Amino acid sequence: MIAEQLIAHSWQSWALIFLGSVSLHLLRNRFGGGLNSIPGPPLAAWTDLWRLCVVWKRRPELAHVALHETYGSVVRLGPRTVSVGDIEAVKVIYGLNAGFVKSIAKGHALPSLFNTTDEKFHAKLRRAVSNAYAMSTLVGFEPFVDSTTTEFVRQLRLQFADRCDASGVCDFGSWLQYYAFDVIGELTYSKRLGFVDRGVDVDQIIGSLEWLLDYVAVIGQMPFLDWLLIKNPIRMWMSKRNLLNTNSPVVEFAKKRMAESALKQDEPAKKDFLTRFKDAHAKDPRFISTDRVLGLTVSNMFAGSDTTAITLRAVFYNLLKNPSTLQKLLDELSEQQKQGRFKRHDALVQWEEVRDLPYLGAVINEALRCHPAVGITLERIVPSRGITVADHFIPGGTIVGCSAWVLHRNESVFGPETEKFRPERWLEGSPEQRTLMGSSLFSFGAGARTCIGKNISLLEIYKLVPAILRTFETQVLRGSCTMRVEQILRVVGGLGERGLDSQHL
Repeated sequence: MIAEQLIAHSWQSWALIFLGSVSLHLLRNRFGGGLNSIPGPPLAAWTDLWRLCVVWKRRPELAHVALHETYGSVVRLGPRTVSVGDIEAVKVIYGLNAGFVKSIAKGHALPSLFNTTDEKFHAKLRRAVSNAYAMSTLVGFEPFVDSTTTEFVRQLRLQFADRCDASGVCDFGSWLQYYAFDVIGELTYSKRLGFVDRGVDVDQIIGSLEWLLDYVAVIGQMPFLDWLLIKNPIRMWMSKRNLLNTNSPVVEFAKKRMAESALKQDEPAKKDFLTRFKDAHAKDPRFISTDRVLGLTVSNMFAGSDTTAITLRAVFYNLLKNPSTLQKLLDELSEQQKQGRFKRHDALVQWEEVRDLPYLGAVINEALRCHPAVGITLERIVPSRGITVADHFIPGGTIVGCSAWVLHRNESVFGPETEKFRPERWLEGSPEQRTLMGSSLFSFGAGARTCIGKNISLLEIYKLVPAILRTFETQVLRGSCTMRVEQILRVVGGLGERGLDSQHL
């Protein structure tokens, strides 16, 4: 009897201790971070579970836009997390040498451009490989893009063009992702992964990437959960002893390509990314190790495929939703063809032929503005001195970030009706206003962490959009234009072949 009472008393004590600890932790979250003056959802101030659930629902960007519309330019998203919707704050938070360290879950086996929080390491690594991504190298990459584009157009023509039955319906969103993956495969390894050629998700590579991105987005809101799940000690122990294969299909593909490349002695006629990274390895083998070369190529595949595919989908979706806009772009391409601007005999175009086309550029910029590929804030850690933005002081150690979706709704920068797709906004107004809009576009980030592959992504987009529009007529299936993410990211269209000598041009 006495033992039972002691056990019962002990459990009660532990329960009280647990409840007391949780209460103290929540109170510290709510009142101990120096963010009491910053408005936001009440629950967000108590626990990061609130923002985790927002991301878990898969549309955090819409929630963030609504929060800023309700609370203003500075919103508290968590006990130590703040979202800023002020364009001027971008210069402070993401500026060069601003002292804002990237906030990210720890535990990566090999630091890369995307996951390292060491700014000096990031700068050194970026300098070592930046030439491979420079604007001056784009011409050298065009043959790789043209190779995949040619096969992409061929497959669409064979499988979907001029068919009136169900087989003529193309899940264009999926095919655009196949295209983006295969282009970056050619650019990186001089070899496609086979998505376009086979019309399927090869080895479930896209599926595994989507799972990883979903996981990182959610777990990134409460990074300690990563230690309990993917990086728990048992799983890491098994992985180190080859008892568990944690490599993604992309990593396996990259290893095979590197092994094949090592057997070749001749210098390739066209330098892909792998060759350029190997050149960097030859210059500094201690820093750019073989493992780091592997990591750089894999990062190319992960970072350079899905984001470009999203933007391509946004371009075609909005063109199909807005027939008058599509016609204006077709008219521009037709006029340029009449003037002899396009030199090739097929529908493909060269970068120099299209990079300065006004309406094409306006369409692409507007798609980047309306539907940025990244839907969460790009988080940084405030330096110890703290900062003041939009009349709010944010203490050092706070996680702060901006969302492209929020910034791109700023009417003082982008003009009225920012919720609408209207490419003309990029052609109207004073040169100063257009320059401000361009510098305020946050789709590729800002500062030292600006997406290093930005030029490559734009190269693909500027080349593919005219190629498709000069080859096919497209239409959206009836009832598929409801503005939902499933349609934005998986545009369904019917393709009817447009002859190159057709009057449509």
